[in-house]
Amino acid sequence: MLDKVYMEYNTWWEEEYKPKGIIERTTVLEKVEKWLTDESIIILTGLRRIEKTTVIKLLIRKLIREGVNPKDIFYVSLDDYAMYSLSILEIVEKYRTLQKLPVDRKVYLFLDEIAYKDRFHQQLKNLYDRQNVKIVASSSSTSVLKDKSAFLTGREIVIKILPLEFEEYLFFRDIKIKKRDAHLKEKYFEEYLQTGGVPGYVLNPNRDYLQTLVDDIIYKDIIAYHNIRNHHVIKEFFFLLMERAGTQLSINKISNILKILPDSAKRYLALFEKTYLVYTISRHGKTNEQLLSPQKMYASDLGIRQLYTGFRDKGSIFENYIFLIIKNRNPRFLNYIYEDGIELDFFIDKHLLAEVKYGQELNEKQTQLFKNFKAKHKLVIQNIHEIEELEKYLVKEEV
Repeated sequence: MLDKVYMEYNTWWEEEYKPKGIIERTTVLEKVEKWLTDESIIILTGLRRIEKTTVIKLLIRKLIREGVNPKDIFYVSLDDYAMYSLSILEIVEKYRTLQKLPVDRKVYLFLDEIAYKDRFHQQLKNLYDRQNVKIVASSSSTSVLKDKSAFLTGREIVIKILPLEFEEYLFFRDIKIKKRDAHLKEKYFEEYLQTGGVPGYVLNPNRDYLQTLVDDIIYKDIIAYHNIRNHHVIKEFFFLLMERAGTQLSINKISNILKILPDSAKRYLALFEKTYLVYTISRHGKTNEQLLSPQKMYASDLGIRQLYTGFRDKGSIFENYIFLIIKNRNPRFLNYIYEDGIELDFFIDKHLLAEVKYGQELNEKQTQLFKNFKAKHKLVIQNIHEIEELEKYLVKEEV
């Protein structure tokens, strides 16, 4: 039975591998490919249906094209019920046995949805230390980042995959804007702000697709996985989060609206963060200020946000997009500024102050704070054309 499942997953063992219906995300592939020759365990993480599995398939195709023996490449999705009773170590042992591969022979292991296995950090360490392997794993949960026993410290490289940015959106939709048609860019950009960057939805903008995605995350990854009884509260909580995207989030207000304890509200927020449905940033300041001040919250995808709120408040939506651009560049530090009741949007890596004003100007008090705040670089981003200026200042990490 298991042999058949393995063969179904790894079709390249018996025939030429031609993955179908795949559009390449070049920027993501470039980010991942350079680590294929490194010993580090590559962990891909991000929202469900954000094309982590597609990236894996493209990596497999690349290895085969470069001459790696197809039987030395093994893929499995660990959320498959057929794998339920097996540990990662047992799954890999059965693969080596099936293909008659000794442990000192190098193999490429692609382990999808790694967080479905208990103690996966320790099991990956065991594979890394005892066998000749290159491991690429994926997860739709931030649990991959919480290695409390530090099993993988110094052994892993974590690459977060975010929704499509605007230029990727145009590529996926096969839209080419000629220089003489530059005036069309704003129109396409507004369409992007409504659609968001979940690849499957961009290719087939069916509202049910996004709704099913969110429902799967809420019911499978949050309610069922964490055994939460009050389903209604969780769904209402997420609606309130989408309503408040781009604002300082008051846990006490949300708990009062939903008639739940503040500690429960904090826990639920953490679960939505864990599944990459939302992101939060803290206030810039001393540790005590960061802990006591409310966090600002952003939706992980603009399309999901619009699913719940409709297309309104373009300024807030544009700010959410700028946040995602910054997040995708892996800043070491990202905070918002709040002084004397005045807020500025982003303080990045302690050197770049950015305020987002879509088609608007700073008011008098914001102008004063913006002018007086100590930062090496300062930008006011008012339209799509100024995003390029922002990217010049963003420090690009290796991953």
